Amino acid sequence: MSNAVWKFDDNTYEFIKGEVIHLFIKYQVKCIPVSGFEIATKMGIKLIPYSSLSPEKRKCAELVDPDGFVACAGTEECIYYNDVDHTYERQNMTILHEIAHIVLDHTGSPDNRDREEDEADFFAKYAIAPPVLVDRINPQSYKEIYDHFDITYEAAHYAYDYYLAWKSHHQKTKSYTQYEIALLKLYLDSIVATRGGDSVD
Repeated sequence: MSNAVWKFDDNTYEFIKGEVIHLFIKYQVKCIPVSGFEIATKMGIKLIPYSSLSPEKRKCAELVDPDGFVACAGTEECIYYNDVDHTYERQNMTILHEIAHIVLDHTGSPDNRDREEDEADFFAKYAIAPPVLVDRINPQSYKEIYDHFDITYEAAHYAYDYYLAWKSHHQKTKSYTQYEIALLKLYLDSIVATRGGDSVD
């Protein structure tokens, strides 16, 4: 995963956010914390932990990427991920990052590698804690996001800063985007269905 600072144009950010929500709706991802494992399984992607590999293959996998990577076995898409050296939270982010490469049709071309890595990072960090859902808990610190969304401290700090920027914009516009409305409906309808009652209009 990249450590670069994203400098995409607004259309690119909006496209990626829309793709995240489209994915959630298509595969009925309704639970917080968001699970990359769940999404990958619903997409038919095979998940292969590094711990399942032979010592030789594990070394090769770590040389490809110490976190994880996408590969194809015939027509089957596979995500290899490092469960040996990393916590569940980091594994989950890795899987979301690799899902992004698939969803965004990344080619892995050396010419586009940095941009594709940055796009996948943004996709994963937006997917793990969408601001419109973070707003439901009205967090007063990154710690509350860390507790509710089951992510790393680093990701929680990013999510909190991103949420504050989103909230400031939302308070000015007093409106949601269409994809935010769709995501809220997906989650709120799920809550109503669980408790019993009418769906959200």
